[in-house]
Amino acid sequence: MDEGQTGSFEGWTILFDLDGTLVDTAPDLLGALNHVLTRMGLAPVSLSAVAEMIGHGARAMIETGLRTQGAVLSATEMDAAFERFIAYYVANIAVGSRPFEGAVAALETLRAEGAALAVCTNKRQDLSVRLIAELGLSGHFDVIFGADRASNRKPHADHVFETLIEAGGDPARALFVGDSRTDERAARNAGLPFVFVTFGYEAETPEAIAADVTISHYAQLVSALAGLKDQAVASPRGR
Repeated sequence: MDEGQTGSFEGWTILFDLDGTLVDTAPDLLGALNHVLTRMGLAPVSLSAVAEMIGHGARAMIETGLRTQGAVLSATEMDAAFERFIAYYVANIAVGSRPFEGAVAALETLRAEGAALAVCTNKRQDLSVRLIAELGLSGHFDVIFGADRASNRKPHADHVFETLIEAGGDPARALFVGDSRTDERAARNAGLPFVFVTFGYEAETPEAIAADVTISHYAQLVSALAGLKDQAVASPRGR
């Protein structure tokens, strides 16, 4: 099949964010945060209070949870809270977390059509690998590239380019799928077309994100990526 037609992704690399894009990790992240808070004698918080911090790291979630209750920790106390969060999260990383509806089917279709698939996430490498393994998704991805492996994490282009290098991909034949402003900026900084998923944790509206394509369900993903691929083939970016 000609590469300009939809249906073949041979030679293309699709990069995915993890939290809020591939997997709904909110239940287990919230569980870890509330474990930390209740151990400190504070009340648990709701997901709405910290949802936009998912994807910014455990420390940001903890700080936001504390802020909702007017609590402040010293640097030493914050380090201890962070370690308690990570220990609990590792032990409970896939209790409530699940791939978003239709994600697995979309990944299977993309692989069947020749795409290389990579995870480009601001989650720590060991946590990313563990989560993906426990959900039975490891075989779908050629590369998992966590924040602590990147020279500069998203939204810096380095994170995107280093993921592509490990995947053996070409930036001129790559597409990015994410749920946040951070993902959008990473894609733009690297010159990649961007698909925004609305079911993640971003507080900004789809209109404000201004992605190349916006989808509300994984059933829409393959056709959205095919359209972007065809546009890129028809109007190649200068390199």
